[in-house]
Amino acid sequence: MRIFSLLFLLLSCQSVMAALNIKQVAKGIYVHQGVIAVPNTHNHDEIANIGFIVGKQCVAVIDSGGNPKQGAMLKKAIEKITKTKICYVINPHGHPDHIFGNRVFENIPNIQFIGHKKLARAMAVRGSFYIARSKEQMGIKLRDKDIIPPTVAVKNTLRLDLGGRTLVLTAHPTAHTDNDLTVFDEATETIWLSDLLFISHLPVLDGSIKGWLAEIEKLEKRQFDVVIPGHGAIDRNWPEGMQAEKSYLQNLAQEMRLKIKQGIFLEDVLREFDQSAAQGWLLFNDFHKKNLSSAYAELEWED
Repeated sequence: MRIFSLLFLLLSCQSVMAALNIKQVAKGIYVHQGVIAVPNTHNHDEIANIGFIVGKQCVAVIDSGGNPKQGAMLKKAIEKITKTKICYVINPHGHPDHIFGNRVFENIPNIQFIGHKKLARAMAVRGSFYIARSKEQMGIKLRDKDIIPPTVAVKNTLRLDLGGRTLVLTAHPTAHTDNDLTVFDEATETIWLSDLLFISHLPVLDGSIKGWLAEIEKLEKRQFDVVIPGHGAIDRNWPEGMQAEKSYLQNLAQEMRLKIKQGIFLEDVLREFDQSAAQGWLLFNDFHKKNLSSAYAELEWED
């Protein structure tokens, strides 16, 4: 009877993991790799890499998903894979594809939601906009109650003990956004970079191009065995895995500085830009113009 029970549990775990495409990328670290696409009514904004880390006493969710249904699927997967209680939901930044699964974890006793010290403000400023566009953009109508801000704010670093494994959370200066948080698992030397790293998906600038390049320079000097990006495939060849993103951002900054020096207006930059920058990137036409605008606006006023 015990053998049949264990077999049933194993098959159930495999079924749930297959349904959400969850893979164990390092011991105790599980990731669902999102599709590389813009949010739409077919994918319901289920486009980010989300997952969880299992310790002996606690589970930490990292990126809860793009809508409550995906969050519920993630929660169900955790409960099938481990009996360890969920203690933390960590939001590495405030974009909608990473935070709208939060609500399904809200009723867990003593649950803590953790984010960058600026995450609550970012949610407050943009939350109503995300909710207003949710039905049109993702086919699911969200409500105010779906915005779950952090109960714990990370100012610099925070260490979380999951039981036999320690996570180091780091609040970064403005880079991809002004509320980027990374999660490093000491046991496996795995880092969850979220959207500080894009692989295949064109990087999306919503913070500071100068700040992002500065953070890349710091990160590439460190050693990681497994790197989990916000979008794209898991990287096990660090720091080579970050070089495409670094090159794109460096070239973007260089090009904008040159255009500004030449006195070329932004509208002309957006009308005639170098298409060769698209090489190797998905969703270039969806996000490159936004990046041009953001970089131009920032660098126009640099000393």
